[in-house]
Amino acid sequence: MRIEVALPAGTVQVSAAWEQPDGASRGVVAIAHGAGAGMDHPFLVGFARALRDEGFTTVRFNFPYVEAGRRMPGPAAHAMLTWRAVVERARQEEPGSRIWTCGKSYGGRMASMAASDGMAVDGLIYLGYPLHPPGKPEKPRVEHLPSVAPPQLFVEGTNDPFVQPLEQLEEAVGSCQEARIAWIEGGGHSFEVKGRRRAAQEVGASLGPVVSAFIAEVERR
Repeated sequence: MRIEVALPAGTVQVSAAWEQPDGASRGVVAIAHGAGAGMDHPFLVGFARALRDEGFTTVRFNFPYVEAGRRMPGPAAHAMLTWRAVVERARQEEPGSRIWTCGKSYGGRMASMAASDGMAVDGLIYLGYPLHPPGKPEKPRVEHLPSVAPPQLFVEGTNDPFVQPLEQLEEAVGSCQEARIAWIEGGGHSFEVKGRRRAAQEVGASLGPVVSAFIAEVERR
């Protein structure tokens, strides 16, 4: 699948993988990559597969800078416009379905910024929200989070250097309208656990049930 994104300098297209579950769909989960990897990273492939096993349609996609072959993220506004384009395409593909955004690190933060700017979705999930640069808790990226209206789930490893001290993340989440944390004990920024050797696909897949449970809880209200 190719998704058109209207950027200030002109329209570009980004790659996307639209994949459906075997049975009826419980909704669409749009999945964004982190700053240093594209949509086909094994972690995201395994995570998306696990969500389809839970009954969700998934759409993984690239941000424009990855599509253009660059390593460094472009302007945040470009990523936010990309999120809006992906959500709109998901609504076209599955009219009436619930739409959930899910991003690894940078991809999740960009979704939160788009949501704080009015992007309408049913909920947001962050896989390793980059609260601040490692070792720089004095530079938090939280000012927009209280403006995010949909429910939010922060899936975070307790050893993630981007959220130390952990109390700082708990305070940030406490400032949100509706948010919670799912702690992964011993997990790093990519949810690797010291002393446990697991392939990236397996690590990603292990988070599928956590996300599915959060969505089910929101849907029961």
